[in-house]
Amino acid sequence: MSVEQHSLGKRCVAEFLGTSILIFLGLGVVHASVLTGAQSGLWQVAVVWGAAVTLAVYAVGGVSGAHINPAITAALATRGRFPWREVVPYVAAQTAGAFVAAALLFVLFSPYLKERERAKGVVRGGPGSEVTAMCYGEFFPSPGPLSNSEGPYSLDEHQRINALVPESSAFLAEVAATMVLAIVVFAATDARNPGAPPAGLAPAFIGLTVAALISIFGPLTQACFNPARDVGPRLFAVLAGWGAAALPRGTGAVTVYVVAPILGAVLGAALYDRVLRPHDAAGPAA
Repeated sequence: MSVEQHSLGKRCVAEFLGTSILIFLGLGVVHASVLTGAQSGLWQVAVVWGAAVTLAVYAVGGVSGAHINPAITAALATRGRFPWREVVPYVAAQTAGAFVAAALLFVLFSPYLKERERAKGVVRGGPGSEVTAMCYGEFFPSPGPLSNSEGPYSLDEHQRINALVPESSAFLAEVAATMVLAIVVFAATDARNPGAPPAGLAPAFIGLTVAALISIFGPLTQACFNPARDVGPRLFAVLAGWGAAALPRGTGAVTVYVVAPILGAVLGAALYDRVLRPHDAAGPAA
């Protein structure tokens, strides 16, 4: 049965579950790395995120197409590959899936979160609690060095680190990275593209792309590329006690982590269709 033959309700459930799998595994490795030191470097975290994307796509792709990302859904709609009337239901399902996965991780890692806050001398919701809020929503630059440093939280050090990545740089990073991701998604899933990977391997190449991008952009923006990945867990963090501390400085929660990925994906889709797509690959991608 093709994706189009499934009801919208069933496809939205698949998007909910697919995004839940993605965020449970991806944010799970963030929790493990930040709170327990289970990973020895950014590449190990990036590889798990890449695997999470691959597994989520394999799990639900046959039902919903496995967008699992509002930016990809929007890009597909702008290129005529997805109906605009279904964009909002898909995005709502994706964001809800991310929220639920974040809530489950909070239950599992709650003692570790409290211990990290105690060790860093911060109160949840107060200054410096980004060191644990980063397990949910994202910040630019990553507060990872603050969380992993010896001794209590330092406001001066935090301000020094923040100065390294202004909002404009974070916005550009998310646009550029998501544009690359969208190009790969469109190229790898285009059945008329002779350079596409063999049937069934596209999810693996998309996951590898995500891992590569995270390994580069993780220190700058925590590597979003997916508004649902940020909005769902960030909303949970706001409600779970971090409040305004779960929000990045300035307007970044919207510009960097929502607008920039959507813009990047739309640009990447257009670039693939208009410039990179082989001349004999007319018509919609499979």
